[in-house]
Amino acid sequence: MLDELTQAVLSREEVARYIRDTHGDNERAVRERIEGYIEELRTTQRYSIYRALKHPLYPILRKIERIGENVEGVRAAAARGRVVYASNHKSHTDYLVEPLVLDDAGIRPPIIAAGINLFGGPLGLLHRHVTGAVPIRRNTRDPAYLITLKAYVGELLRKHDFFFYPEGGRSYSGELKSPKTGLMHAALLAQQSPMTVVPTAVAYDLVLEDHVLARQRIKRSQRPFSRELAEMVRYAVGYRSRAFVTFGTPIDVEGVDPHSRRAVLDMCHTVMAALGRVYKVLPTAVVATAMRPSITRADLVAACDALIETLRATGANLGVQSGEEAVDSAVEPLEDRGILVVEGGRVRVRDRNVLRYYARTLDHALSSPSRRTH
Repeated sequence: MLDELTQAVLSREEVARYIRDTHGDNERAVRERIEGYIEELRTTQRYSIYRALKHPLYPILRKIERIGENVEGVRAAAARGRVVYASNHKSHTDYLVEPLVLDDAGIRPPIIAAGINLFGGPLGLLHRHVTGAVPIRRNTRDPAYLITLKAYVGELLRKHDFFFYPEGGRSYSGELKSPKTGLMHAALLAQQSPMTVVPTAVAYDLVLEDHVLARQRIKRSQRPFSRELAEMVRYAVGYRSRAFVTFGTPIDVEGVDPHSRRAVLDMCHTVMAALGRVYKVLPTAVVATAMRPSITRADLVAACDALIETLRATGANLGVQSGEEAVDSAVEPLEDRGILVVEGGRVRVRDRNVLRYYARTLDHALSSPSRRTH
């Protein structure tokens, strides 16, 4: 006896047509494979328990100060109808920080799309049975899986809001990446009305796994999450950061044709552009972009002042107002992190790769990308 959700997914037109039109495969076998994917995607959200998890997660969460911006617009969008959040992806801590910012503001929790590599061991049980995260196979080309995933998201959106990362995985280089269209397409195919997409930008003074990401820069393979977690624990020693989660103006999807590849791609680019505009410019990124291999403090302040004026002219969401403030706020934590070193009145670069990682976070707002500096 199939449960209600499985029946609903199998009954969706695109899934039923795929099963019916299967060539070279036994229809029953294809149906069973789809049912297996539905079971893999199945998730349950017990948010009262998730809220209680703030306490056992306190050793991590106390290191990160959560700051939400423009939450009133999200509250109004949630009151009107279904909400799809599209966020950049900086860190594994995003999965903790961003939903809790919504919870802090009293906004109903969304279901979150997360990489399937996060679903092993106790953390996987937490995601699947408490937070309501959906495991995503990001690189599969199996059409049965892709059709099932989109149908499953469509059914979820009947009852839940949805939170996903258009870039796919985390940004290993630091910069905003080009969007992938799969989950946006799935959300639009759901044709929930009214529904809005909320561009969501998360920015940290310091990213917990910055050294790990910067060392690789381009994701070449999926490493076991247990190994990544061990590295994150290592870099958590002495770690402190603010996390700014800034919500952009909700975008109405009425009139967007989900069957047009161009329309879906245009929507993704519109969302990423809006996300870039609200991304919080923090002191560490300013100092990293203005930095040279070796520079006096006075020259660094002047370079930061010039950079901030350039960003102000573009309408960037500034979290720092002067070069003096940037240097005062950023140099010491970057030195503690082993990225800069201060000697004899000069500031020198100690770890160029990690410094460039932070500088690239502003590439989307600057006409001269940071990769040409340092």
